[in-house]
Parts: sequence; structure tokens; C-alpha cells
Amino acid sequence: MGTVFSFDIRGVTDQARVRAGLQAAVAWLHRADEIFSTYRPDSQIMRLGRGELELSGCVTEVSEVLELCAGAERESDGWFTAGYAGGLDPTGLVKGWAVERAVRMITSSGAGSVCLNGGGDIQLTGGPWRVGIADPLRPGELVTVVAVQDGGLGVATSGPAERGCHIVDPHTGVAPAEALASVTVVCPAGLTSADVRATAAYAMGGRARDWLEALPGTEGFAVTAGGGSWTTSGFHRYTSAARV
Repeated sequence: MGTVFSFDIRGVTDQARVRAGLQAAVAWLHRADEIFSTYRPDSQIMRLGRGELELSGCVTEVSEVLELCAGAERESDGWFTAGYAGGLDPTGLVKGWAVERAVRMITSSGAGSVCLNGGGDIQLTGGPWRVGIADPLRPGELVTVVAVQDGGLGVATSGPAERGCHIVDPHTGVAPAEALASVTVVCPAGLTSADVRATAAYAMGGRARDWLEALPGTEGFAVTAGGGSWTTSGFHRYTSAARV
């Protein structure tokens, strides 16, 4: 997927079983990359987009992802979309979805707590965990810390700091008019939701706070291009836990 993945696994009682779960999770991430990579001309998603392959000829995961993308597009009123410039690119959802599934594989093997970081998008189970959010304007520094004492949490950040401007306003095809330096979204429902909502929120720019505020089970934190910041009303629950 063009990025680094790291695993932190704790609460292991049966090392052989958990190691097998970890190996299955790594194999799954490679498989997801083979199916959905937009850098592989022979991936199923690229062949589907070029009309060389019918949806019925794809593995079932492709239909699952496209259905999730359609739901995210409806939820965001088109600010998240898998169809850019007439093409097909669901990668704004795939990484979070793949990471979330990989974590389930590891926890089902008996791991008590798992942190899987896929290029800065993180799925947590168990705990306690503390996740530093990088300052997009000051490399090497943290802008805040998210914490969870026990339970699942998806933490996703979108913005141009690491990869340059790769998220555009899907309605215009250009960078958001009210650009943010970064948006971090946390969702107990998991990283799939957090990932697509962070992408949509970044594309929205100045409209993002009200939209995130209205979503159940979702909190957000943003750094503005000018160095300011804002949060949704419940985000403090995660930062308060971090101070304990």
C-alpha cells in the first residue's frame, strides 16, 4: 500500500497461536494490496476500472469495499468518493478496512491488546494505549495525544504533511478552498469509519467541524493552515484520558 505497517501486540498467553494470527494478518494485508492497489496495473480494481473485468469476476472483497464506499459517499454528501475524474479509486477506504480486519485476525488468535499502525492510521483493541498525533506544521513534534484505557478505537489522520496534497474537493477536482493542515478522527466503531470520515472532513475544509459533530460515535481534531486548532465537543474525553 506504499506505506509502513507496525504491530504492537500485548497480553499474549499462547505465543504460537498469536504468531500464526499475526502471519495471517500480514498475508491478508498483502492480499488487500494485490487486489486494490492503484499502482499495480494488474490489480483487480485497476482492471475493473478499465472495463477489462466485470464486478462478478472479482473476489467478494471488491463488492464489499465498493458498497462501503457508496455508503460513505452518501453519508458525506459526496465529500468522500471512490470515483475521481471518471476513474475508480477506493483506496481512501481500503487501508482502514484492511487494517481493521487484520486486527480482528490477531485478536481472534488470543491477543489481549493490539495496536496496528498503517501509515499513521491506527486500529486499537484492549489497552491502555496512548497515540501521539503528529504536528503537521512542526515536523518531529506532537500536537496532541489520544488515549483509550480499554476497548476498540480507530484513529485516522488526513492531510498533506506526509504525502503532499493528495486529497481534493471531489466536487471541483482541486484542493479544498479552506485548507486544513490536518484532521484527526476517532471512532470506537473502528478504523474503516475513522479513515473515510477523516478523508471527507479534510476535503470539506471549514465545513468539517459541524459535519463531524453531527455524526454519532465520532470525534475530531483539526489543525488549521494558520496554526490554530479546533475540536468537536466530545474529543476532550480522549485527551483527558491521555493526561492521567
